[in-house]
Amino acid sequence: MIKKFKKISEEVLHQNPWYAYKHDVFEFPDGKQGDYFYLESPGASMTVPVLPDGRIVLIRQYRYLVDKFSLEFPAGGIKPGQTARQTAAIELKEETGYDAEELISVAEFEPNNGFMKDKMHVFLAKLSTQEPGEAKPEATEEIEVSIRY
Repeated sequence: MIKKFKKISEEVLHQNPWYAYKHDVFEFPDGKQGDYFYLESPGASMTVPVLPDGRIVLIRQYRYLVDKFSLEFPAGGIKPGQTARQTAAIELKEETGYDAEELISVAEFEPNNGFMKDKMHVFLAKLSTQEPGEAKPEATEEIEVSIRY
């Protein structure tokens, strides 16, 4: 049987529009106390865009922390008042220029659950056209669209 830890207290150390940095004091099953520091977010949505011919659309996005481009599926954080599905559609359009003919929820997972409370919602995006519209990434994003088999 798995023994659970008991939360004693929680405090927000820093907060910005995307994350809260938190500190919990907790109790181990043997009664000793520990500290846990972590990030918490409202979650995010990712799309796996599929063209009518079956190829998938990825983006090459510059990532500041590693100072290089990364090949990724379109994704973004859920903003207040948005659902995971709405976020998936918005991020797909902003980052690739494509509109989804259909968005199918396929999975949810916690990508960094050792240091972050953050649920990723994954959608399959069926696209109705081979050609994208105009992508409009946010000012902080440098993105190129890449189509792969």
